[in-house]
Amino acid sequence: MKQILQENKQTLLYIAIAYIFSVAMRFIWVFQFQDYAPFHFHDTFMINTNDGYFWAEGARDILAGVKDINSSSPIESAPSVLTAFFAKLLPFKFETVIFYMPVFLSSLVVIPIILIAKTLKNLEMGLIAALLGGIAWSYYNRTMAGYYDSDMLNIVLPMFLLWSIIWAVNTQKNIYLLVTALDILVYRWWYPQSYSLEFAFFAMILGYVLIFERKNLYYYKLLAIMMFAMMNGDGYIRFILVVGAYFLFTNKKYDKYLFYILGASIFAFLITGGLTPIWHQIDGYLFRKSISDEGSGLGLHFFTVMQTVREAGHISFETFANRISGSVITFVLSLLGYGYLIYRHRIMLFSLPLVGLGFVAYVGGLRFTVYAVPVLAMGIAFLITQIADKMPTKKLRYLSAIAFTLLILLPNYLHIQGYKVPTVFNTDEVKVLEALKHKAQRKDYAVAWWDYGFPIRYYANVHTLADGAQHSGARNFPISYILTHPQEQSAKMARLDVEYDVKRSETNTTGSLIEKMTKDYGFNDTNDFLLSLQTDIKLPKKTRDVYLYLPFRMLNIYPTVALFSNLDLMTGKEQKRPFFYKSRGLKDVGDKILLGNGIAIDKKTSSLVLGAKKVPIRRFVKTAYDKQGKLHVNSQLIDFTAQLSVIYMRNYGAFLIVDENTYNSTYVQLFVLEHYDKNLYEKVIMSPSVKIYKLKI
Repeated sequence: MKQILQENKQTLLYIAIAYIFSVAMRFIWVFQFQDYAPFHFHDTFMINTNDGYFWAEGARDILAGVKDINSSSPIESAPSVLTAFFAKLLPFKFETVIFYMPVFLSSLVVIPIILIAKTLKNLEMGLIAALLGGIAWSYYNRTMAGYYDSDMLNIVLPMFLLWSIIWAVNTQKNIYLLVTALDILVYRWWYPQSYSLEFAFFAMILGYVLIFERKNLYYYKLLAIMMFAMMNGDGYIRFILVVGAYFLFTNKKYDKYLFYILGASIFAFLITGGLTPIWHQIDGYLFRKSISDEGSGLGLHFFTVMQTVREAGHISFETFANRISGSVITFVLSLLGYGYLIYRHRIMLFSLPLVGLGFVAYVGGLRFTVYAVPVLAMGIAFLITQIADKMPTKKLRYLSAIAFTLLILLPNYLHIQGYKVPTVFNTDEVKVLEALKHKAQRKDYAVAWWDYGFPIRYYANVHTLADGAQHSGARNFPISYILTHPQEQSAKMARLDVEYDVKRSETNTTGSLIEKMTKDYGFNDTNDFLLSLQTDIKLPKKTRDVYLYLPFRMLNIYPTVALFSNLDLMTGKEQKRPFFYKSRGLKDVGDKILLGNGIAIDKKTSSLVLGAKKVPIRRFVKTAYDKQGKLHVNSQLIDFTAQLSVIYMRNYGAFLIVDENTYNSTYVQLFVLEHYDKNLYEKVIMSPSVKIYKLKI
């Protein structure tokens, strides 16, 4: 008993040390920017992930008593519910709560790491692994201060699930059947996309049973109760089935019905569509397509957003290794240690799904690397403890363990010091949105690219057409069209898309709005419908105001925005890409202004140098703000037959080189030049960082 108490005290001490260390490392960013005003709003840090504003909107609406479950606000989602609970419980501002939640919740990952190590009777391994796993490169990136997202528990919960599976297998106690099933229920509640990992754990246990434990009934009970928990259905129903199965399994007289119960659980899993979401995830990340018809009856083809999301792109081996372990050397040693750990402790085979999902990052995108972090941290930690154990004296064992631990922590610490990511929006941008909130009503719409959807909804309390959760090619096409086409077509599309979106929300219908517009206006070819926007077509009755949200930051992604509407929707063929170049620095060398990437302006000939070619300039435009904040535009026509124009945005220190279509786009005309058709738009808020126009039609 005394030994058990001592071990428990040591376990709690190691958990406390690792937890405090993990939290402290996340305060480095806080100290770096505590006096940097652009990252604060109302004297509080703003968050640094777009998706966080989605959960923040839901929590805010829960606290405000909003009951509209048909709105886009996630008032029933777990992160929003938990946030609202903490916000009500804690004596801090709401913004302070959401900023620090990832710091304190994500650091809980050290608990299951150390508990698993305790099961393996190697607490020192657990401490070393927890120190590394809590701050390793990719885990830190997705759980740092301000990274308020579901990621703050997305590794904590599956690690607890791994711990409960290991303890269930190790102890063979019935209580851990229930604990494992409840872990799955909580994990699914928190992160509905957890299907694939849950199923991988199930498959791993099934394989383990077939190879090693075919005659042990306990494993079949574990598989059955997991299957009930993994069903694709209402959480309360799954909870009732799990509890019912648990009580049956605790009474040996029902053991003779065990395989019937297991069969029933598998049937329930399949009949509720348990495999469907798993396949969707595999299809989305491993078999990505650049063009998709998205279920369109006309056979329309849309550009898929997955091709433009950085975290879903392919990554190099060095990036892959760094994100998991902090360095290539540590990663390789972690793999070796992990293999040795499995060899010495067969029960660690159950951790393979986490490592496997982490390795999906090599083909499916860097976001997955985080899953392998805690398990491979255990691999290197096991290797360190094994080497330390070979030392001749106790002092050398401690010194070697400490030295090796510091070596593996160092690259991750250096990464944390240098990882100075900005907040999603700066103070000036948020001030614009807060001003819009006082001008618009909740039912009104702000038309903006999907990257900005969540923060717009949170700060301005208006609707958006797309956001980080709703950004399919079909949704993005009309928004891209609005931003990249001339003002008349843009205005008509804005009114159409908003009013059709209102009807979709009211009727809970799905499908492409562009297809519906095409059919409603009597066309069978969407290209013909789009051409009709240049004519005097009858628009839907206006039911709410529409605002165009045009930020300076969109200049950096304009070519990406244009991709979505630069398609022939009937064939899926990409049309000629618009020419758009924004200088990322400039250098005046006398007769030329160098703009980077082999592009320059030849002052003597008033022409553009594009690599080895010289092309004439159509017009040269200079924009500048005066002391009162008014924009002045000076345009000089140079060669009417030329295709490219140069715009010098003096206050931004940027040159734009654009073709005629881009020059006439709504975004360039309204944001860059403030040239707008007064019959179509009116100015609402003008600032150098964001300009908002109100649609008049």
